[in-house]
Amino acid sequence: MPETTSKRFGTAPVFITAISTILGAILFLRFGFAVGTLGFWGVIAIIILGHMVTIPTAMAISELATNKRVEGGGEYFIISRSFGLNIGAAIGFALYLSQAISVAFYVIAFTEAFEFLFKLMQIKYSIILPRQIISIPAMTILAILILKRGANLGVKALYIVAGILAISLITFFVGTTEYNTTGDFSITSASFRNSTDFFMVFAIIFPAFTGMTAGVGLSGELKKPSKSIPIGTMVATIMGMIIYIFVVYKLAASATIDELLNEQLVMGKIAIGGAVLIPIGLAASTISSALGSIMVAPRTLQALALDKSFPIPILNNWIAKSRKKDDEPINASIITIIIAYLFVAAGNVNAVAEIISMFFMVTYGTLCLISFLHHFGSSPSYRPSFRSKWQISLIGFFVSFWVMFKINTPYAIAALTMMILLYLLINKIHKNRKGFENIYANSLFQLNRNLQTFIQQKRDKNTANEWRPSAICISKHTFERNCAIQILEWVSYRFGFGTYLHHISGYYSKSTVEQADKELKEILKSDHVRKNHVYIDTIISPSNTSAIAQAIQIPGIAGMENNLVLFEYEKGNSNELQEVIENIPLVSAGNFDIAVYSSNNKATDYKKGIHLWIKTSDHENANLLILMSFIISGHPDWKKADIKIFEIVKPDEAESANQRMKELVLKGRLPITNKNIEIIIEDENTSPKTLINQHSKDAALTLIGFRTDALKHMKHNLFEGYDKLNNILFLCCHSQKTIE
Repeated sequence: MPETTSKRFGTAPVFITAISTILGAILFLRFGFAVGTLGFWGVIAIIILGHMVTIPTAMAISELATNKRVEGGGEYFIISRSFGLNIGAAIGFALYLSQAISVAFYVIAFTEAFEFLFKLMQIKYSIILPRQIISIPAMTILAILILKRGANLGVKALYIVAGILAISLITFFVGTTEYNTTGDFSITSASFRNSTDFFMVFAIIFPAFTGMTAGVGLSGELKKPSKSIPIGTMVATIMGMIIYIFVVYKLAASATIDELLNEQLVMGKIAIGGAVLIPIGLAASTISSALGSIMVAPRTLQALALDKSFPIPILNNWIAKSRKKDDEPINASIITIIIAYLFVAAGNVNAVAEIISMFFMVTYGTLCLISFLHHFGSSPSYRPSFRSKWQISLIGFFVSFWVMFKINTPYAIAALTMMILLYLLINKIHKNRKGFENIYANSLFQLNRNLQTFIQQKRDKNTANEWRPSAICISKHTFERNCAIQILEWVSYRFGFGTYLHHISGYYSKSTVEQADKELKEILKSDHVRKNHVYIDTIISPSNTSAIAQAIQIPGIAGMENNLVLFEYEKGNSNELQEVIENIPLVSAGNFDIAVYSSNNKATDYKKGIHLWIKTSDHENANLLILMSFIISGHPDWKKADIKIFEIVKPDEAESANQRMKELVLKGRLPITNKNIEIIIEDENTSPKTLINQHSKDAALTLIGFRTDALKHMKHNLFEGYDKLNNILFLCCHSQKTIE
């Protein structure tokens, strides 16, 4: 709200606005029908179910209102400042429509207080008057009053009508009927009938419960919202529920089923002087509810405009404008009155009631979800003086959306679809506005924290067949080539996790920290990083060896320990290869699987597929090679690529090796066909490297196993001699993997 808005109201207006809306038209017009249809226990069940939505919502609102300053816009302000302005606006528009339509709903219900007039004209003069003959003039008078005098008049009027409402209810409770004195109704003998009509009746009754948030819309004019909203809302909600229960009992005990079903104002037959006082009470309750809605709705609309929610700046400025003398949202009030007029002209109470229910349900469910996420997120900045329970908020969220679909599935789908389309439109207009703010970040933090500790506690129970790569790579060549990040992306896309640490050479100091921050931002902005699944960070260390020693000791960012270290070097660069060879023993001491990626730094032709080579002398690496080829092929880059397995065996092992490999592929459900398994007979005159160069010269990626004990005496020769190959991934398995 504008800063000039005067803070003029205390707790009483919040309570009076809420309770007079709760004890409104539905109570007088539809509770008798509900009791007649479902019986005493059936309506009690409706009251309980309805308050499984409204009590959690009231508690959520009270909690949120005591955490931070609540400004104009009430429920919209709370939602938009929790979920972000774009989502808040989508829900806010639906909330505003439900509030504006509520004005029409209560004005239409107001005409039922003149039922005697309609009956008189029909019986005496045979004239059937339309309800609009009362509702349109009533709407006009209401519009003039609110435009002329604003909320001040509305609140003063609410005190008067609340008094009339109280008198009407007292006369109802003390009244008696012949059925009441001669009947044998008792709670123990009361029935629950026509259960198939339960949600039909619930849809008619539920708008009665929505009044509990009516006072929240006055948030911009409250002296102390953090006090007035919780007290006013909670007291009105609880008091309303208690009065509902007593009203249901009184109706069930005082009227026959036939009277309950066929007499719309059956309360008038029970109350003392009911023929006069109950219609007056109905008129008072409906007018008070209409006043509450017509005060609240414009303030929601004005708050939406102040947040630039409309696509036209001029429209935002016009709706946001307040009247100078009293800060009334005059233009927003005009729009609300026009909408109310349209629905008053339509005149169908039940159809309007279902539309209202859908939008209110979404709002209530969202408020409960916000409260739950705040509890789950456990942010240190979330310190409300009134605290609900996360279980209560979660129940309110689920019940809200479940009841929506039980009331009217097409309406529920239509309401949600409308809000999704609204969100997409607003998001397109305001692309730069923040989305989910801190509430989701805190929740995700808590979820990640709990998952990490859970995974750590269960780590010892994991078996070899559950292996998945959690790879880490340290490189100082980030700005020269992206091959290491690319292979980490292949590994982590679907089945694993990849961490890439950009190495800053030097000692930890202010200057190197600033350099690391700057270079990390540059890396994250690059095209090959923005859409991948690799976690990118920096590490400051004097040498590559010390950087590796630091990195392999830190916990894995995925919640599981890193189990594979990836080295990379440019093919043909002996200095880079030497650095890799020097650090492999360090990594091997930590029981890591080791991958060495030799790239030719050229574009990869993925259609040429993946080749992997298994040697008789190197069966320890066989399963790791097969698993890694399967994991890499899960990336979209490789969707049209085949995996081909080559195994070099002795002449007498060819048949058994072929059968073993086919069984492994079949049992392991691997996407490798039999025709892509090739057994090559070992030839004393031809080295394995020559065979690999001959068969895999066109492959996009070749996987080859190696052993660390061979590295000790072969050094560079272990990785060199594959000049005809493209990209090569050398793999060394610390412990043999199982393929099931």
